[in-house]
Amino acid sequence: MKKMGKEFKEFLIQGDALSLAVGVVIGGAFSAIVNSLVTALITPLIELFISLFVDQGENLDEALNVLNVTINGVVFNFSLVISAIITFIITGFVLFLIVKAANHAKHSIKKKEEEEEVAAEPTTEDYLKEIRDLLQAQATKETIKK
Repeated sequence: MKKMGKEFKEFLIQGDALSLAVGVVIGGAFSAIVNSLVTALITPLIELFISLFVDQGENLDEALNVLNVTINGVVFNFSLVISAIITFIITGFVLFLIVKAANHAKHSIKKKEEEEEVAAEPTTEDYLKEIRDLLQAQATKETIKK
C-alpha cells in the first residue's frame, strides 16, 4: 500500500499531471469570464440588433422574444444556443492563440538550441588549423632537438 501511495505522489508531482490540473482550473475560470461576457454583453447586443430590424411594435420585450420560439407551450430559447456557440468560438479562439504562442516559443527555443549546437561544433577548417598547429609544434620540437 505504501508503494502505491508513493507512486501516486510521484504521479501528482510530475510536471504533466500538475500542468493538467492547473490548466483545468484556469480553463474553468476563463470559461466563467467568457460566459459572463457573452451573457452580459454579446447576447444583448445581438438581441438589440435583431430588434432594430424586426417590427414587433412598441414593446421591446416582444422584440427581444424573437429568438424564443414557442410551439404547443414549449419554449425553444435559441438565444441560449447562440450564447453557447459564441462562448465556444471565443474560448476556442483564445485557446488557439495560447497554443500557437506556446508552439512558437517552443520552436524558438529549439531553433536557438540548434544554432548553439552548430556554433559549438568545430568545422573542418577548425580541425585543419589544429592539425597544422600540431604539425608546426612537432616540427619546432624536432628542430630544437637537432
